[in-house]
Amino acid sequence: MTHDTSKHADDGRPHPSVGHMVPVRILVTVALALLVLTGVTVAVSLIPLGRMNLLVALVIAVIKGSLVVMYFMHLRYDRPINAIILVSSLVFLALFIGLAMMDSMEYQDEIIDRQAPALQRQ
Repeated sequence: MTHDTSKHADDGRPHPSVGHMVPVRILVTVALALLVLTGVTVAVSLIPLGRMNLLVALVIAVIKGSLVVMYFMHLRYDRPINAIILVSSLVFLALFIGLAMMDSMEYQDEIIDRQAPALQRQ
């Protein structure tokens, strides 16, 4: 790999002129894993697991998203602070969605039992 000495990091080391090169073997392996996980998601959706279908599908989606971020977006080879920022933002996103879902489930019975105001006037 060649280095462009005109660009230096803060500590004086040269930056590579090309980004990190991932071997094709790894990219093909990750792509095949994504295809297999997609097949697993479809297969699980056909099995009646009740509420667990959603949980299993979300776990598989998180694994697939992690593979994409780690290998195709090169986060595995980047600075650790970028991974920390990504993981913390995903944790906060899950927290916010979880809190919103808990609140919406709290009033679900009232919403289903009552009719819309326009229908009550008739």
